[in-house]
Amino acid sequence: MRNTFFSTLCLFILTSTVLFAQNMEKPSTIEQRLIAMEDRMAIEVVLNTFSNLADTKEIDQQVLLFTKDGIVESIAKGQASTVLQGREQLKNAFSAFLENFHTVYHQNGQKTIKLLGDHAEVTSYCRVILVSKQNEKEIKTTLYTIYKDLFVKEKGNWLIKHRTSNFVFREVEEVK
Repeated sequence: MRNTFFSTLCLFILTSTVLFAQNMEKPSTIEQRLIAMEDRMAIEVVLNTFSNLADTKEIDQQVLLFTKDGIVESIAKGQASTVLQGREQLKNAFSAFLENFHTVYHQNGQKTIKLLGDHAEVTSYCRVILVSKQNEKEIKTTLYTIYKDLFVKEKGNWLIKHRTSNFVFREVEEVK
């Protein structure tokens, strides 16, 4: 009987310690956790919508996913290449770039979203496939890209405030 009591007491203490530790890691209420889930989902929608609108070349709609003064910095081969600011510059640059390709296809991959109140730090991976006709040949360019974004929540909507597009690797091949 004494062993049963002692075992039960140890189990109680262990269970209480684990529950206390879990609560220390997650101090938020159910409502706060639901809001965080909604925010993460809304940010994912922005990321996916950005890619979908690029694929259909709906640049007028795509730039609305950025704040009015949104910034996009590009890095290629480890070197900073361009910095764009404001929706008009973004629209002009995105349009000029995409008009070179008859097929545009984004594949979004893993992402991490760190919520920090009304802003968030997001890292997402994307493979961008671009097809164009050059010298009567179909050429496919594949860009392996890591986006580092600062999102802000304005009037209940998540928008990209600052994006760093790191084009880590590029493959170019003829489509046969």
